[in-house]
Amino acid sequence: MAEPKLILEYVFDHERDHPDRVYLVQPYDGGRTVEYTWGQVVDQARRMAAHLRSAGIRDGDHIGLLSKNCAHFFIAELAIWMAGGTTVAIFPTEGPDTVRYVLEHSDAKLLFVGKLDDWPRQAPGVPEGMPRIALPLAPDTPFDRWDDIVARTKPIQGRVQRRPDDLAMIIYTSGSTGTPKGAMHAFRGVSVSAASIVASERYTPEDRLISYLPLAHVFERAFIESASFVSGSKVFFAETLDSFVQDVRRARPTLFISVPRLWVKFQHGVQHKMPQKKLDLLLKIPILNNIVRRKILDGLGLDQARLAGSGSAPIPHEVIEWYRRLGLNLMEGYAMTEDFAYSHVSRVNAHAPGYVGIPYPGVEVKISQDGEVLIKSPGQMVGYYKQPELTAESFDADGFFRTGDLGERNAQGLLKLTGRAKELFKTAKGKYVAPAPIENLLGESPLIEMSMVSGVGQPAAYALVLLSEEIRPTLGDPGVRERIERELGELLERVNAQVADYEQLKMLVVTSSPPTVENGLLTPTMKVKRAKVEASVADRLARWYAAKGPVVWD
Repeated sequence: MAEPKLILEYVFDHERDHPDRVYLVQPYDGGRTVEYTWGQVVDQARRMAAHLRSAGIRDGDHIGLLSKNCAHFFIAELAIWMAGGTTVAIFPTEGPDTVRYVLEHSDAKLLFVGKLDDWPRQAPGVPEGMPRIALPLAPDTPFDRWDDIVARTKPIQGRVQRRPDDLAMIIYTSGSTGTPKGAMHAFRGVSVSAASIVASERYTPEDRLISYLPLAHVFERAFIESASFVSGSKVFFAETLDSFVQDVRRARPTLFISVPRLWVKFQHGVQHKMPQKKLDLLLKIPILNNIVRRKILDGLGLDQARLAGSGSAPIPHEVIEWYRRLGLNLMEGYAMTEDFAYSHVSRVNAHAPGYVGIPYPGVEVKISQDGEVLIKSPGQMVGYYKQPELTAESFDADGFFRTGDLGERNAQGLLKLTGRAKELFKTAKGKYVAPAPIENLLGESPLIEMSMVSGVGQPAAYALVLLSEEIRPTLGDPGVRERIERELGELLERVNAQVADYEQLKMLVVTSSPPTVENGLLTPTMKVKRAKVEASVADRLARWYAAKGPVVWD
């Protein structure tokens, strides 16, 4: 069988065929932007690759990349590949302990330091003596700077060849269930997956993307960076969290991906300005329907998005339907770090409430006797770095990856996830509770931004909830607080009516301390670190369960 076209070959084709076409658009302070053409991107990558080789980097060496999303993340990755290396990206919000763990565990030989918000805190995590290179948006450091290096270095020539089995990247998981694991991805799997995503979603060079989800995470790496390497689509970057909406509106993306929490936050922001009842009424008036839709999507910067995607965690189906009513073609997908985000996606003609979609072309799926979802994907990892025993345990005898997710398939091949095996817990009633479906029910309410269902060994389960960002500042008003408490009680009744008796929640606990990436209770992709949250509230459980009423204010 012929070997696939590898991802660097697509990049060299773009350099040859349209060197003057703008590829990357990087914002800087003050609202200005700098555009990089394909010719400039590949020229800088060639020069940095030549420098890396002269600095002693050899085929197969691992090189760290610690940076927020920026144009030079993409260019640095290309340089690493051209130099014969393997990229090890680190989430830009990680603390020094995790930075050190990833760099040491991966055997990284060098570190690129890029755009960061908290470098002084992270710097002690870099092993002493490790060479470092500062990208153009890096904090002030004494390291050799990217621009100086490329200015003095001649580019390597020709079309650098990598073998299909060479490692392109090691992607460390975000650590929601413990120590990060390094999933090894070869050029074959990365290239086939990226090309298949581009073909399936019909990316073109005229498409506009915006890169803002962490590039150390497989979702962004596959659907934005790698897909753009293949398709030639134009990529914009977000400057800061405060400027995000303006950045999106500048880009006017035609394809846009996000995670459930952000989709919910965008929805709540709209509902805060236009109550849902008013919106429902306006959408029923033919003469106003399209005007209202366009105005809302224009405000989000998504008026030109022909396709939008949600991944990384479950999203309530009602949220998807809310966006579709506005005319946004929002589809949910399901995949993992271990299959390079190439697994399942919903379609206009293949979706149903509670289902995450159908397999991408070339993906095989089966359900084990225990109800576990097993996947065999063209994007499947080579294995976990330095963990052969865990690698062996992670695949069945037929080479299917054990996802750890529980699920079922319907006659049309749509996959429904019913829980995660490691998240199941028993209350004192002795039966297992799957938190994710209950959390999805809670997430349908505009009151709730985030929830976590727990209650190990307790008389009944409970849900720790974070109220929406628009509601939280108003709780000082006794009248508002009383109304919210009443509405939460009604929400609890509705949710309990939809689940088995042993899954019913005793109470909703309203937290006043939101979980964040900074306090260690969220992963960089905004998933709750359940064990850490449970440990942080352990000393308050007795008080919560002793409280009367369906709502407890923590």
